[in-house]
Amino acid sequence: MLTSRALCVPAADAVSLPAAASHAVDFEKEVRPIFEAKCVKCHGEEKQKGGFRVDLKRSVLTGGDNYAPNVLPGKSADSPLIRFVAGLDADMKMPSKGDPLTSEQIGILRAWIDQGAAWPETGGVVEKKHWSFQPLKRPEVPRIEGVAGNPIDLFILAKLAEKGLAPSPEADPRTLCRRLYFDVTGLPPTPEELEAFLAESSRDPQSAIRNLVDQLLASPRYGERWARHWLDVVRFAESDGFETNQPRPNAWPYRDYVIRAFNEDKPFDQFIREQLAGDAFGVDQATGFLVGGPNDRVKSPDPVLTAQQRADELHDIVGTTASAFLGLTVNCARCHNHKFDPIPQTDYYAIKACFAGVQHGERPMKTPDSEKRRLKAEALRPRLAELETALEQFTPLASTAPDAPRRLGLNFRRNSDRFAPVLAKKLRFTIEKTTGAEPCIDELEVWSAAPQPRNVALASAGTKLASSGDYPGDAKHQLAHLVDGKYGNDWSWISNTAGRGWVEIEFAHPENIERIVWGRDRESKYKDRLAIGYKVEISGEDGAWSMVAGSADRAAFNPDAQAGADWDSPALNAAQRAEAAKLDQERRAIVQELAVSMAEQTVYAGRFEKAPPTYRLSRGEPMQPREIIAPGGLSEFGGAWRLAPDAPEQERRLALAKWIASPENPLTARVIVNRLWHYHFGTGLVETPSDLGINGGRPSHPELLDWLASEFLARGWRIKELQRLILLSSTYRQASTLNPEAMRVDAGARLLWRFPPRRLEAEGLRDSILAASGGLDLRAGGPGFDLFETNTNYVKVYATKTRFSGDDFRRMVYQNKPRVELDTLFGAFDCPDAGQIAPRRTSSTTPLQALNLLNSEFLIDQAGAFAQRLQRDAGPDPASQVKRAFSLAFGRGPVPEETEAATRLIATHGLPVFCRALYNANEFLTVF
Repeated sequence: MLTSRALCVPAADAVSLPAAASHAVDFEKEVRPIFEAKCVKCHGEEKQKGGFRVDLKRSVLTGGDNYAPNVLPGKSADSPLIRFVAGLDADMKMPSKGDPLTSEQIGILRAWIDQGAAWPETGGVVEKKHWSFQPLKRPEVPRIEGVAGNPIDLFILAKLAEKGLAPSPEADPRTLCRRLYFDVTGLPPTPEELEAFLAESSRDPQSAIRNLVDQLLASPRYGERWARHWLDVVRFAESDGFETNQPRPNAWPYRDYVIRAFNEDKPFDQFIREQLAGDAFGVDQATGFLVGGPNDRVKSPDPVLTAQQRADELHDIVGTTASAFLGLTVNCARCHNHKFDPIPQTDYYAIKACFAGVQHGERPMKTPDSEKRRLKAEALRPRLAELETALEQFTPLASTAPDAPRRLGLNFRRNSDRFAPVLAKKLRFTIEKTTGAEPCIDELEVWSAAPQPRNVALASAGTKLASSGDYPGDAKHQLAHLVDGKYGNDWSWISNTAGRGWVEIEFAHPENIERIVWGRDRESKYKDRLAIGYKVEISGEDGAWSMVAGSADRAAFNPDAQAGADWDSPALNAAQRAEAAKLDQERRAIVQELAVSMAEQTVYAGRFEKAPPTYRLSRGEPMQPREIIAPGGLSEFGGAWRLAPDAPEQERRLALAKWIASPENPLTARVIVNRLWHYHFGTGLVETPSDLGINGGRPSHPELLDWLASEFLARGWRIKELQRLILLSSTYRQASTLNPEAMRVDAGARLLWRFPPRRLEAEGLRDSILAASGGLDLRAGGPGFDLFETNTNYVKVYATKTRFSGDDFRRMVYQNKPRVELDTLFGAFDCPDAGQIAPRRTSSTTPLQALNLLNSEFLIDQAGAFAQRLQRDAGPDPASQVKRAFSLAFGRGPVPEETEAATRLIATHGLPVFCRALYNANEFLTVF
């Protein structure tokens, strides 16, 4: 339902309007043809005052932001639509191009409106006509006489024939080999790899191509190349953006996940499900997709600003999900119904509701050895408990005397207070001071005296609890956790008062107790909220309280102290000290092993909380909530499903992923195969890879696109399967040679009469420079390297490095990618800054690029390294050095004229200058 306020539109002067037709109007025969002929052609052009589209039923009947509705059933003279088509509003010409409607056509529209504006459910023009909204159907492969083979080629040849064009001949083997290496792996072939391919190609060209394609698709370098494309699409970066732009040191596992997914040829439907709900599949790092965008970590007490920040966070997730997987601009429906695509505002908020519980931040990440380490820790804990119990006998008794000897200082993990056995009905632990914030106790154990010591505080023993007050609204920190027998922060109690609080345990019956054991976090993950001023009191049957222990006789608190035994106490004899030292040595070793086993890798992949209600926001304003919207999909695209408004958080994301990754979804397969085509040929079959909606481009080969999408599904959503088909096609293997006649018909080679050459992108350029110099480090995975100087400023400063070490020579996909910051060298080569999604990169030519490649410190250093390599590989002879350099840089040998010019340059200016010249050559920078 449109909620925007309709502007007051003066009623049309009925005398100035053509008269309404007097007969009963047939919508299908008379009204629809007017909309189709006059409106569909104008898509995307109604951008004047109050602009709206008349090619959708809802647009006609409900209108836009300024005119709502456009049609008033029964009142044609008062309907804004009639004013516009009659030319009565100077600011709104409709249609915006072409001839205006005739008087007869306006009369038909008036009569239709006066007769109730009935519009059959199947009467939406765009829903019926727009190609990408239609169910996917597998088209027939064209038949071309005398031509058989790869279906891709048959579709391409049929379209070329329509334009009177012919394909180019096949590229020579050397060019084709380099093209495949750069395209599939992002790296040039080594001279040895190139020569091996040429030798095989001379014997059996077809077999050589097939083998090379298989080899490259199986290379670990493949995933590094194709992950970079996906990371562009999903705006992934490793810093927050905004004014502080602080780094996210644990965001890199998502990048490694994407690389691994491509290398393993993970089915794309599973790839979708994992990125939206990887926590449900044991792939925690995959949900880095959700929070890969910007996040303003500087929060505000202003509720309006806070609400706006949260709305923007979710808007980023909604928009990226829709553009990456569906190729739709769903984010345009945040404030109103989408102006062009059939996406009502309520659908935007239905998808937003699916992500309402997603928060930016880190969480523990399961790793392949997580279960093994957990089991090892479980096996170690019983022995540790035995040792700590045995060591208790060597610790001195607590004392309340003012001049008592000092016991061990407190630590965060485990502390013990031992006292003379006493019969107690209740025990109270009172906290008077902490290291900061509200005090937290992991587990409070109360042990009975010999001969059979046991923890009598456990809830299972029938104890009752009381406290001064409990931390509100957090299931992890409940009073019941104090005696539940579970260790760790997730099962602890926190007071509701900063710096103090008390807890009281009432035993089921009087118990003879002699010590308590407690700590802040028995798993040693948290070092905060420790009670450093406290007292322990007991009461018997008479109800009188007496103090048995406290912090007064403890040594001064040291935050770095480790849990241990006071076996150096003067109260112990030599034999006791020796026994205690032996037990403590074993205890420390087990504690160290436990620390390793329990260490958790955290990942910036979002935190998931109970989802609050999602409201439709009037005009997108966070402070103007309207009705509650349930989680769901896009109603016009098979996503009319809705969950309960209070559905569990994970269930929401799983349901959304299931719908997006369904073979029945008309968009998903089309979008990904178009992306693959885009990266292989430089332009997609649809030139707007993340917008297949009405405002997006039209497919150059619509039947081929649908055939590829159908084939993709038939092959199990396998990306490598489809890429193999593309790479082995004659279309892909064409030469890139110019043809003046074809250029006049199709200058951009959209019809693929040749292979479109293109310049290396920033990452491929840097990697190729390092490969030629011999400095490329092919270590895979893990934390990345930095192209910026290190600093820890609150507002992060990004100053490009000018000195580099070995760690900086990894492939550029492993760079710590900051948001909206580009290094001064490769940032000039159209490298996306992750400020927003980048489904296609621009390709500019600027003086700064040439200056960087000639004069930057990096290029000068790499030219020097390249020269040293040539001296090692080819010796001191300049002609041999030139031959080796051409082989490494261009994949070919020099012609005599090139050898002569190069040796003259070396003699005059030196070998490093010659290497700089090669790095700047068009042949080095371009994939042909």
